[in-house]
Amino acid sequence: MTLTLNLPGGAVTLVAGPVPEPPQAWTRTAYAATHVVADPLAECDPWLEAAIDWDRTLAFREHLWSLGFGVAEAMDTAQRGMGLDWPTSLDLIQRSTAMAKTGGHLIASGAGTDHLAPAPDVTIDDVIAAYEQQCEAVEAAGSRVILMASRALARAAAGPEDYARVYERVLSGLSQPAILHWLGEMFDPALEGYWGSADHMVAMDTALGVITDNATRIDGIKISLLSEEKEIAMRARLPEGVAMYTGDDFNYPSLIEGDGVRHSHALLGIFDPIAPAASRALSRLAAGDLASYRAAFAPTVPLSRHIFRAPTRFYKTGVVFMAYLNGHQDHFTMIGGQESTRSTLHLAEIMRLANAAGLFADPDRVAARARPVFAARGVAL
Repeated sequence: MTLTLNLPGGAVTLVAGPVPEPPQAWTRTAYAATHVVADPLAECDPWLEAAIDWDRTLAFREHLWSLGFGVAEAMDTAQRGMGLDWPTSLDLIQRSTAMAKTGGHLIASGAGTDHLAPAPDVTIDDVIAAYEQQCEAVEAAGSRVILMASRALARAAAGPEDYARVYERVLSGLSQPAILHWLGEMFDPALEGYWGSADHMVAMDTALGVITDNATRIDGIKISLLSEEKEIAMRARLPEGVAMYTGDDFNYPSLIEGDGVRHSHALLGIFDPIAPAASRALSRLAAGDLASYRAAFAPTVPLSRHIFRAPTRFYKTGVVFMAYLNGHQDHFTMIGGQESTRSTLHLAEIMRLANAAGLFADPDRVAARARPVFAARGVAL
């Protein structure tokens, strides 16, 4: 099935991609950090309140589980800190975790300090209390904790010793090992200088010290620095038993494959829009078919690099646009009005690259959904 659209920048012929395959037993743990579906008919102030379409949001998590992924819940892909507040995040975590437990699925959920606004009078003790409040709620829901980077800590910390103090205290109170998340400033400018230094390699020393001192309480660390070299350097220095979860949406195929000695597991936002291709790739890797693994992932990389291009924090718009085009939600509306953060040309290029990657199962549906989005921006397809 093919269909030609006159997208801005040139026509594209949409082609139906491969049918999703049942996942095989994987040799990598792979979490998809997943988006939320807004409720466009809710009576609310969209820039100030998060209104969620719970049926569609939870159905998308079932879609990811069916393809073999774990769900990383209430992370930055779900617009945490960009429209999704802590009370709504907790509601999301509780609902998703209940579904995961019923179906025997893998889930881990973000705990941070986003209910504590960074301010000059916020102390390290305040940060600890905020982390502990969210961690207790996440574990009470039955989910493993992903310990998210804290804007309040980045502002309050006087140096590396404050990071060590906070993480030691928070980790010591958990009932099961956590996944740490080092989110780079390209994803959130408020996190620049995390771990006490703007130099990532110096900051890495501090993070590794925290991990070494608390290794039995840590399942792994996800780093999102968009640097293959930095991830490989940190991966080589992790203590035995602590996993690296790649958060590199630019270089994930080679990092997951590894170098024959070490490899990364994955916790990625790009797995949300490329889930069928990523599932196929991970199954091929588990079967030892590296050529097919690379072939499955290779065409997704240009799309991922485009979706996550600077300003990287606006990548969620591309993720939700793909979910809309592929029929996982009936509208292209985001909480906080974030559908407006990318240009018309950016959306057109997403369509070209996703089509080239074989990510559109139904060209007719994609065309029908694309037309009103582009019409609202003054473009007739």
